[in-house]
Amino acid sequence: QVQLAQSGGGLVQRGGSVSLSCAASGRTFSNCNMAWFRQGPGKEREFVAAESWRFGGWNGDRVYIANSVKGRLNISRDSAKNTFGLAMNNLIPEDTAVYYCAADCHDRPAAREEQAYDHWGQGTQVTVSS
Repeated sequence: QVQLAQSGGGLVQRGGSVSLSCAASGRTFSNCNMAWFRQGPGKEREFVAAESWRFGGWNGDRVYIANSVKGRLNISRDSAKNTFGLAMNNLIPEDTAVYYCAADCHDRPAAREEQAYDHWGQGTQVTVSS
């Protein structure tokens, strides 16, 4: 059974940082596109960042980061450990959300649309206090 198990997150002060991890099991995710999405209170789930495992995407790069977090966020993949991470700094209250990791194991560039992703983590709460 394919599973994505998330860890990390919690309560963070404005200006602080947070790290999230997504551990995959059931198959190797080295040939899957991996992404992070988030859903703030009362909001739709939105794209945060993604890494294409092979192809360059709409911007020509393999890594795509949403403008709302660009410059404050890094994503990383450890294929040996089958994990995918997110590190974000200089947090603001608007970053408060449930964060989800997702995997798309089709042979195509990573997408920003959640419908492209087959496997999802359970979600991790990040709350930024002002």
